[in-house]
Amino acid sequence: MKFGGITFHHPLAFWIGCAAVIAGVLAHVPMLVMAAPMHYHLAGMPMDNAMLVGMGLIPLGVLVAGYGLLPRIEQIRLTLRGGDRVHFHVADGLPLNREHWKLIIVLTIALAVDVMKPATLGFVIPGMASEYDITKATAGYLALSALTGTTVGSIVWGRLADVFGRRAAILLSAILFMGTSICGAMPAFAWNLVMCFLMGAAAGGMLPIAFTLMAEMIPAAQRGWLLVTLGCVGTSAGYLLASGAATVFEPAFSWRALWLLNLPTGALIVFLNRYLPESPRFLAHAGLNDEARAVLQHFSGASACPMPDATDDVVVAHRPTSNLRELLRGRHARITWGLALCGIAWGLVNFGFLLWLPANLNLIGVDPEATNLLLAKSAVIAMPGIAIVVWLYQRWSSIRSLVLLIALTVLALLAFFAIDALGLRSAPVTIAAAVALLFSVNGVIATLIPYSTEIYPVHLRATGAGLIAASSKAGGILGAVLGVAGLFGHFMLAAIAIALPMVVAGFMLARSGIETRSYRLEDIQLALSK
Repeated sequence: MKFGGITFHHPLAFWIGCAAVIAGVLAHVPMLVMAAPMHYHLAGMPMDNAMLVGMGLIPLGVLVAGYGLLPRIEQIRLTLRGGDRVHFHVADGLPLNREHWKLIIVLTIALAVDVMKPATLGFVIPGMASEYDITKATAGYLALSALTGTTVGSIVWGRLADVFGRRAAILLSAILFMGTSICGAMPAFAWNLVMCFLMGAAAGGMLPIAFTLMAEMIPAAQRGWLLVTLGCVGTSAGYLLASGAATVFEPAFSWRALWLLNLPTGALIVFLNRYLPESPRFLAHAGLNDEARAVLQHFSGASACPMPDATDDVVVAHRPTSNLRELLRGRHARITWGLALCGIAWGLVNFGFLLWLPANLNLIGVDPEATNLLLAKSAVIAMPGIAIVVWLYQRWSSIRSLVLLIALTVLALLAFFAIDALGLRSAPVTIAAAVALLFSVNGVIATLIPYSTEIYPVHLRATGAGLIAASSKAGGILGAVLGVAGLFGHFMLAAIAIALPMVVAGFMLARSGIETRSYRLEDIQLALSK
């Protein structure tokens, strides 16, 4: 494995698989072109032979490309056992250089594309409901399918990244993005549910892996603020891409064009893979010391080629139990449970309380138009707050910043409880509560995933980050279920019910969380072992 060119364990298989996926997607285009005079209305039409062949080519291509990314069996066994040790202090002591910035730009693009996929759901559901002649409630199953996919994908991809490599997991997500673009050519709603689950799995998987790779490649002194900034910029860019694509393409080519964009955006990530190195920490753990040194040398410069030594500045090999149980029962257990509970509570706030907030404000007497204006003003006012979050995480404390943001979320929920309980109808009070909630909720998720990539050991870093990301999506699913059950129709009850797990999560993290600001990842593990 060389860094610098496009190299894979089985390169021919990888590129043949990519070609098969692209051919499978393009096989759906003729039917779309024929439907152009009907504004691309395909509902109820039978699939032609080309589409059937294409649907067969796509899963075959994904499997072949996945084989191209797959290490040899003996290498996988060595990865699971843990490899040799390699010197890392040279890389952690470096200033940010051009190679780091290339990686940051590529990961930001990848994360923006990743966020764009589920963000597109809100723009396709109205047109999809109209074409398939289904209610918007039925179309809402599409969002549930995608959210379930992101939950499953975060866990599955986390394990894949810890066994096969961070780079391989990111590229596998990109290939699935390409394949699931045929959502835009499905004549039946049920097929969209299946494809949307797979798209969600790929999107849910890429997010924690991108953060994991960033955490393992960026010098310790700059890691914190760049991780938080990556999440904020990538998320904002993803929503901007989704809304921009809907504005530009949907009027002329219908909602189907938004799904078809998965092909070029997924292919863009594959094309940019030459700028995605494998993590040297992963390579060293897998026993691939020469490859780890090559990556470090590329980022450090020719004069700073790190070599193994016997000092404390090394990654020490051991024979870990590389599975999820270690996170839930070992030395990381208390932090894992605290972060997972925080993720679930965040999902309840973001996909539950905030989703129902406009309707609840209307129920307590706030005019609908005034509600929309109030929340829009609140969102604008809260936006600059992300700079405060970045500053706190980098300059003050990583764990105390997370706990502080959790506490602010609880206070904002209690403020809405008071608004309902005391009958407050004041616009300034409502705006203040909404600003506090939007700022704190955005801050919690902006710090939660970066922190989870810093506190786990290399052999479980992607698994741990994936588990925490999955918990936030699971909270979203729970929020959707509770919303259907009517919990969020009771303003005060919803505020208290969500505040309680947030309080417990904050207490757990305040007691068991560990500082990561400017510490090397290996030093964090040493501190946890004491």
